[in-house]
Amino acid sequence: MEPVAFESKKFLIVIAGPTASGKTALALSVAQRYRCDIFSADSRQIYNEMDIGTAKPTKDEMTLVRHHFVDCKELSALYDVGQYIEDLNQALNHYFQDHSVAVMAGGSGLYIHAFLNGLDDFPEVPEDITSQIQTVWTEQGISALQTWLKELDPIYYERVDLFNPRRLIRAISICLSSGRPYSSFLNGRKDPPERLYEIIPILLQPDRTVLYELINKRVDRMIDQGWIEEARFLYDKRHLRSLDTVGYKELFQYIEGSMTLPEAIEKIKINTRRYAKRQMTWFNKYGQWHIFKNTRQDDILQWLDEKIMKD
Repeated sequence: MEPVAFESKKFLIVIAGPTASGKTALALSVAQRYRCDIFSADSRQIYNEMDIGTAKPTKDEMTLVRHHFVDCKELSALYDVGQYIEDLNQALNHYFQDHSVAVMAGGSGLYIHAFLNGLDDFPEVPEDITSQIQTVWTEQGISALQTWLKELDPIYYERVDLFNPRRLIRAISICLSSGRPYSSFLNGRKDPPERLYEIIPILLQPDRTVLYELINKRVDRMIDQGWIEEARFLYDKRHLRSLDTVGYKELFQYIEGSMTLPEAIEKIKINTRRYAKRQMTWFNKYGQWHIFKNTRQDDILQWLDEKIMKD
């Protein structure tokens, strides 16, 4: 297809979906089609040095299309969803002064949900409370956090990913610092700002069997591309929050000698499939999406042409 150019309305095309569903490839095709930039919504691709393990766009792809929020923060940087939304809104407002179309793509459901629907209005948490909870996690393990959260907020306990320590620590810290359940803050939203562009939200949702096979093949490909060497290079920084991520954690265990390489690779595949399942649940729960189970790029590009030209 030839590139399309127009100067009337402005559009932000949001491409979401589980890992390995084809978001990056589609975003590149859409960006070339409409001569526009890509704004990443991936909470790990934002960090430098984590290249293979985050399936970051290649140097050639980033040369072909300008990417924002990729490879722009040090691994040690503390960067959360609130900062991301503030930076993203500023970047988009500036970008749309001179452009008609942009693409936002990624699999970080929290980032995308917060952008589309607004941020939850949480109170500030003193550092000593967070440190106290992290000490419990270090000394007693994740089961202690699970029990603690169940006592403080049984409602959120039923919703949260119980094997994600960051989410547990965050929820417990809010409970302790505010004296209120974490779940009680989830409806107190800061609405998103007024926007001068229309959002077209696309959700890639391939069949689960197909998706799991794509995940398995991608893990094997990433290993062939040098993921183990990348993990060795980052091993001394494994304590950083940015590296507390599926794939790196298992490879660090292999490097330490607590599991064999075949065991680590299989564990990565299992945990990535579980993560993809949680992503699909999240996206189906939040947002009004145009869902594509058939992820053929030509079909989606044709649909976008009709959608944009109609509007």
